[in-house]
Parts: sequence; C-alpha cells; structure tokens
Amino acid sequence: MDRSIALAAQLLPLVPPAAAVVLWLLLPRPGKIDLGLRAVVAVAATAVLVLIAGFVHQDPRPFVVDPAHPALFPHSADNGFPSDHTAYAAAVALLVMTIRRRLGVVLLVIAVAGGLARVAAHVHHLQDIAAGVIIAVLAVSATTALFTVVHRRRRAAPGHTDTEPASASR
Repeated sequence: MDRSIALAAQLLPLVPPAAAVVLWLLLPRPGKIDLGLRAVVAVAATAVLVLIAGFVHQDPRPFVVDPAHPALFPHSADNGFPSDHTAYAAAVALLVMTIRRRLGVVLLVIAVAGGLARVAAHVHHLQDIAAGVIIAVLAVSATTALFTVVHRRRRAAPGHTDTEPASASR
C-alpha cells in the first residue's frame, strides 16, 4: 500500500501537464497560441505566488514534525507550504478547464488526488494542498481576466479583423 501511495504522490501531479500537452497538440493553430501564452502566464503567476506563500508561511513537513511517520519516498526536509506540485497541477487543470470543461474537471480531481496522496505519503499537510489549489485558482483567474481584457481591446481596436482565438467545445 505504501508503494502505491508513493507512486500516486509522485506521478499524479504529472498527469494534468501531460494531458495539457496532448490537448495543445490537438488544437488548431490559433488555439495553440492562445493556450500556450495563457500557460506561460499562469505557470509564472503560480510560481510567484508559491514563492511568496512559502516566504510568508513556514510549515515543516509531516515527516520532520513526527519522525515516527517517515516520508514514503525520499524528500528534502524543506518548507512544505504550499504544495508546489499541487499548485502547478491544479493551475494546468484549471487552465484546461477554460477550454475543455469536462477534461479540466477530471484533471483537477487528479491534481487534488495527487495532493492528497502527498499527504498520505507524509510529505505535506492538508493546508499545503489547500494552499496549492487556492494559489492555482488565483493565478488562473488573474490570467483569464488579463487575457479577456487583452482580447477585448484587440477586438475594439480600429481595423481589427481577427476573431477570438478558437476555443474548443466544452
């Protein structure tokens, strides 16, 4: 059981980015450009928020607090707050959700499950996972708002003939 938890804790956070790459490859060119730009901005915003949160709040990892429950896989004893794995996986899932709702929801569930597996593996506390998801929501919301404003301004510009980037069915 411990091996399964450790495997889930390490692999589940990789599923949303992998699925996003496949989705990106399947999108038409305007959709690829839009998703690619949004991904760069959202991941950068997530990285900044993760760094700020980690600077503001220190949370020793569970295996550091209670050596009777060692980590189920090798891990550094650094600050566990917030869970950057969960933050990045959830950010990608939420970004996918903006163009493929059902797929995004599934990926968000996988991201949270990966975070919970990291709790079960004794490398994070629940608050680390919750903070990671909140950071992802903030980063993707800000990115979506920014791109909405940019697209509106572009459409309102004199001589503009482009249509909104192709967003796939939800």
